[in-house]
Amino acid sequence: MIAKTFAAALMVSGLALTALPAQAQEAPLTPKQAEAVKKVVRDYLMEHPEVLGEALEALREKMRAQAEADAHKMLEARKDDIYKNPDDPQGGNLKGDLTVVEFFDYNCGFCKQTFDSLWEAVKSDGKVRVVLKEYPILGPDSVLASRVALVAKAQSQAKYDEVHKALMKFRGRLDEKTIYRLAGEAGLNVEQLKKDVNNPDIERQLKKTLDLARSLDIGGTPTFIVGDRIVSSALDQQTMKQLMDAARRGIAKQPG
Repeated sequence: MIAKTFAAALMVSGLALTALPAQAQEAPLTPKQAEAVKKVVRDYLMEHPEVLGEALEALREKMRAQAEADAHKMLEARKDDIYKNPDDPQGGNLKGDLTVVEFFDYNCGFCKQTFDSLWEAVKSDGKVRVVLKEYPILGPDSVLASRVALVAKAQSQAKYDEVHKALMKFRGRLDEKTIYRLAGEAGLNVEQLKKDVNNPDIERQLKKTLDLARSLDIGGTPTFIVGDRIVSSALDQQTMKQLMDAARRGIAKQPG
C-alpha cells in the first residue's frame, strides 16, 4: 500500500518536470520549479494524509529491523563474554542444549516476579542451562547485594544458589541490614562476608557485566537472552517456554 501511494505521489510531482527538456531536467531546479514541485507534493499529502501514517510505520519497522540486526551482530561478537565467562553463576542443566542468560537486579520487582517462572520453565524443560549476570543498576544496596552473592559464588555454587534465592524471594526493598541478615540465614559467615565484599575481583566482574550490558544496549532488568533474541520484560512460564522452543526450532538461532 505504501509503495503504491508514494509511487503515485512521485508520479504526480514528476509531472512538473516532464515538460522540461532532458538537458534542463539534469540541471538543478530553479526556485520557481522547486516551489511547483513542493506544491504538488503538499497538495497530494493534504488529499491523502494516510500516506504520512504509512511512512511513519514503515520507518518504525525499518528502525526495528536495523536494531535487531545490530543486536544479532553484537551477540555474535560478544558470545564468549555472554556464554563462557567462568565467573558467572550458572544453574539448570549445565550440559543442556540451550542457554538462557538473565541480567537482573535484586531490588528489581519484576526480576523477583519472574524468578519462579524462569526456574519452573527450566526445571520442566530439563535441558536448559542458565547463566546469571549480576547487573545491579538500582542503587548502592543493589550493588551490595550483588557483591554478597558473588562472594558466596566464590565459595561454592551451592552457597550462591541459597543466597540468590533468599535475596530474590525477599519482598520489599533490600537494605544493608537485610542483605547481611539473609546471607547469614543462608549459611554465610557474616563477619567474613563484610571483609570479602570489597574484593577487587568482584569489582572487576561487576564492571565486566556492566560493559557487556551496555554493548548489547541493555538498560533495564530483567533482560533475557534466548537464542538470538534479547527480551527486556518480566516473563511468565509459558512465554519463557515459547522462547525456548523458538530457539530450538531455529527461529531464534543461538549465536556460537
